[in-house]
Amino acid sequence: MRFDRRTATTYPFITACLIVLTLSRPSPGRAAVDVDRVRSRYEKKEYRIPMRDGVKLFTIVYAPRDGSKKYPILLERTPYGIGPYGADAYREALGPSRLFEESGYIFVYQDVRGCYMSEGEFEDVRPCLIDRRDARAIDESTDAYDTVDWLIKTTPNSNGKVGLWGISYPGFYAAAALVEAHPAIAAVSPQAPIVDWFVGDDTHHNGALFLQQEFNFDAVFGIPRSGPTTESNPAFHHGTDDAYRFFLDLGPIARANELYFHGKHKFWNDVMNHGTYDLFWKRRDLSRHIDRVKSPVLTVGGWYDAEDLYGSLHVFQRIEVTSPGTENVLAMGPWAHGAWNDPDGGSSLGPILFGSSTSRYYQTEIEFPFFEKHLKNRGSWNPAKAIVFETGRNAWRELDAWPPRTARRRSLYPGSAGTLGFEEPRSRAMSFDEFVSDPADPVPYTSKISIDYPASFMIEDQRFVAGRADVVSYRSAPLENDLTIAGPIEVDLYVSTSGTDSDWVVKVIDEYPDRLDRKASDAARDRPSPDRAPAVPGRDPSHAPLDRLAGYQRLVRGDVMRGKFRESLENPKPFEPNRPTRVRFDMQDVYHTFLRGHRLMIQIQGSWFPLVDRNPQTFVDIYHARAGDFHRATQRVYHDRDRPSRINVRVFP
Repeated sequence: MRFDRRTATTYPFITACLIVLTLSRPSPGRAAVDVDRVRSRYEKKEYRIPMRDGVKLFTIVYAPRDGSKKYPILLERTPYGIGPYGADAYREALGPSRLFEESGYIFVYQDVRGCYMSEGEFEDVRPCLIDRRDARAIDESTDAYDTVDWLIKTTPNSNGKVGLWGISYPGFYAAAALVEAHPAIAAVSPQAPIVDWFVGDDTHHNGALFLQQEFNFDAVFGIPRSGPTTESNPAFHHGTDDAYRFFLDLGPIARANELYFHGKHKFWNDVMNHGTYDLFWKRRDLSRHIDRVKSPVLTVGGWYDAEDLYGSLHVFQRIEVTSPGTENVLAMGPWAHGAWNDPDGGSSLGPILFGSSTSRYYQTEIEFPFFEKHLKNRGSWNPAKAIVFETGRNAWRELDAWPPRTARRRSLYPGSAGTLGFEEPRSRAMSFDEFVSDPADPVPYTSKISIDYPASFMIEDQRFVAGRADVVSYRSAPLENDLTIAGPIEVDLYVSTSGTDSDWVVKVIDEYPDRLDRKASDAARDRPSPDRAPAVPGRDPSHAPLDRLAGYQRLVRGDVMRGKFRESLENPKPFEPNRPTRVRFDMQDVYHTFLRGHRLMIQIQGSWFPLVDRNPQTFVDIYHARAGDFHRATQRVYHDRDRPSRINVRVFP
């Protein structure tokens, strides 16, 4: 989601994600060695940089002690604190990776407006200015501009070039700097940037609230401050490690203020008061303002990012459309949120192994060469349009477009008796599967007991819910050949509900054979891709034990559509009870190969709790619903010729 590398222990609900952002947090003894290393090479200074409206932003500059050269500036703007504070207190590491520290950059960190030691008022994902004629009007792009302008004019030994980077919330600030950018900005890398909190990032997906993430974040981050401070907000204690039980006991989410927040958490209140895609959310869609980008951009994301996968893909696509002459590169790996920042990570997620340290490859072969080329004019950086990791076959690919130009749209059709195939249903006789969705017994999204979401849930074995009566499953025959899908997945269902609203959760699953043959499995992974040769052909010889993966139902992609928004996110519409209705939505992109002998599987259900808040299954304002609004509903998924539910994927020929 939106996290703080410096204060991981303050945020227990995101500690698992923070581990991968701390550059392998060393032992206390090692930490002292690292601090001494940084201190010996870099001089630290603290500044309060004035913005155009007079507000001063607290900024820390680490400049190389070797003043015989000129260096580029690498800037990270963050709401999570830039400590340690104090002129003699040094960080253990600088920059995105150790490579930057060794190469030599002027590293700059800034508390954004209204956070920690900076003055001003903080606003979550501050909207971009529409009218820029007021010379004192501010947004995050103007704060970035004014910061860069001050740094270029006052920093000794600067070579006049500035790069920006950041992961998650800092990724949003990096992307915001692209709007009306300062001419000294020569390279920007938004990594898992927040773009649209109602459509697909963090807070909502297709209008459905991502409850566990939003509550846990606002419980800590949303506490108002009285002024500049170096202190983090205190942790929130749930009183249990079982998120499913905690949020079920919470009841209607309107009770969160009654029991815990007491109206003091501004953004939670904003979420509760803006239950449709109104102007509040539209003004926070950063992609609407990114155009005429001149500086090279490297957008980074993870296929298993549960928080801001939408942002990565849509920043890249927006620049493709609005700035066709700009160097615009997409890097996507098999990572959870921010895992590419771990120098020794990215080799596995849960029991699934990826065959190499994909994070190290990204840092050495993608991120570092990008900045070296554009900020120092070093190296031979000449990238493909998309540098993406193919899951299932476990190899890096270099493509000239994303989604790939050669991938062709095909439809997967659920059928009677749980079948799934590429043939459209022929019978006109009404055919459907039926299940009862009960808000008092919602379908869990993970089998793990945790107060925070486990990063591996996006690859988790779905057998833990396959036997539930409120989950319908469809399976293909075993594949005779490898099948590679690439790009977004389009859901097109014909459904009905006995209620007046309903959530529709769809999961695309790679079902492993019941018996796995090591030799055949290796041979399948080593077969060439239908596209270009892998950039990293070697594989680590280690493997997950095959007996652990026999019959594994590996989640490839899952998402939710809040049914009342099926026609418009702005104007919700009730269902007519028991009437077949078309529900369509896009799931986020994948690049995955289903190996020969595996099966494709689709699961459809009415809840995904507590990742997604419960739908009362009556047409109400869910954020102000009462206990009496929640009812069981009978759901149907149709699959006949006149109502052909299908999942559209892009398949390599």
